[in-house]
Amino acid sequence: MPEPRPGPTQLDPSRRGVLSVALFSVALAVPEWPDVVGRMEAAQKGTRTRIGMSDVHTVSAMTEQLSSMDDQFGGRTARPLAAAFLVNTVAPLLRTPGPEEARRAMMSAASDLCYLTGYMAVDEGLHGLAQRYYLKALELAGASEDHLTYCTTLRGMSVQAVDLGQGPIAKRLADAAAASSPQAGPRMRAFLAGQQAHAAAQIGDRRSALMYLQEAEVAMDKAESRGRVFGSYDPASLNYHTSQVRFEMGDVHGAVAAMQESDRLRYGIYRRTRVKERAILAERQLAVGHLEAACRTWGLALEDYPLVDSGRIDKRMTDMFNLIRPHARNHDAQALYERARAVVRPELVPV
Repeated sequence: MPEPRPGPTQLDPSRRGVLSVALFSVALAVPEWPDVVGRMEAAQKGTRTRIGMSDVHTVSAMTEQLSSMDDQFGGRTARPLAAAFLVNTVAPLLRTPGPEEARRAMMSAASDLCYLTGYMAVDEGLHGLAQRYYLKALELAGASEDHLTYCTTLRGMSVQAVDLGQGPIAKRLADAAAASSPQAGPRMRAFLAGQQAHAAAQIGDRRSALMYLQEAEVAMDKAESRGRVFGSYDPASLNYHTSQVRFEMGDVHGAVAAMQESDRLRYGIYRRTRVKERAILAERQLAVGHLEAACRTWGLALEDYPLVDSGRIDKRMTDMFNLIRPHARNHDAQALYERARAVVRPELVPV
């Protein structure tokens, strides 16, 4: 995974204009664009002469819709739509001249969409592709001086790394994300500190992990006192990070309790996250010897599984089959196994 690049605050003001133009063109090199940009440019020729803020709003609104689809149906469903939108709409808009304000805002909107598409690729298990999208998101965010997307992308790269067991890289990226947003509000600070805590715990830095986790908790209390915000880092997310930190530090019972609280607090719209984290909860319940509870939790995950197309969740389902096989004589485990065989994708079911 590449080293973090300098944040927007570190750009030399005298170079921003040149850099902006250069990266505006570089943006067209996002995965799978080069072979279609020419065709799309020809198809769009003469239909658009200048871009305006209305075009930016269109891209931003579509990104929100794609994000909602990803939350509900998973990356395999949403990413092809996001990639098509990048090719068919955003690429031609990035080639179209317009006022500097609109051009900069379009780069920022494209950065957000590249980050989201990278996040979807992670959900599919396409990690190399995800990194290429993330790098383009960083370039566009830096050029447009979009602090929010810049540090969010670095954090997303840290999440990818920690999930792959690359703790040192995850910690470096999480710290870079925090350093790129020195004036973050309390909710953003909780969002960043929670990931710092998880990455620190994975590398065995107990002191830092607990310090960052406490920082996230304090920031979340401040954020919640100002009013809950739907669709952003919330108490369910913080409890997820608490569970991850406790698990990394060997407190599996504490990890189970925190993940249960996360599940209780999570908004219903986040179906993909619900399925994934219930599968994680079941694994940890089994690890502390609670077989029947684990089977019940896996059963809840299976209720939503047919509606979600996600590589990460499929991996969890494969793990489930392997974990319950030694308990085949248990009635609950046997019932779960048979139910899963009827629900899970056929290629994942053991022969």
